[in-house]
Amino acid sequence: MAEADTGAAPQAPQIKMNVLSQYIRDMSFENILAQKPASGQVQPDVKVQVALDAKKREADHQFEVVMKLTVKSVAQGTEDALFLLEVEYAGLFHIEGVPEDQMHPFLLIECPRMLFPFVRRIVSDVTRDGGFPPLNLENIDFVNLYRTELQRRAAAQQPVGTA
Repeated sequence: MAEADTGAAPQAPQIKMNVLSQYIRDMSFENILAQKPASGQVQPDVKVQVALDAKKREADHQFEVVMKLTVKSVAQGTEDALFLLEVEYAGLFHIEGVPEDQMHPFLLIECPRMLFPFVRRIVSDVTRDGGFPPLNLENIDFVNLYRTELQRRAAAQQPVGTA
């Protein structure tokens, strides 16, 4: 008599992620408009740059992930700067069960997703407290950001073509 195949697949490791702490590592807000007021009605144009960094901590399974945002607002047409906000927001994570080959994307995609709502609130509060309408950042596609950075690095490593 043949044994019945239960069809049970091997169990994937259980991923555990805890946010141990999160904090502003560095922040600067410069209200340029207050220093040299603009004349007339100003239509702002806001540009946001995002950079991510992650590193292993000395303690087992602990990682620090830093999201660096640079938010610059300029007047449309004149390109006169209105404000500049730079914030580094970090999170300390305890992560277990992620395969080594998946750790880099996990740190630079999943961890920033956890931090983003807090960064969004900080940007909104600081711009409002700086005398501007609160800036509510759009959601960031961290998967696309990660892929774009990988492509940029791959292109930078390619040797310059010889003719």
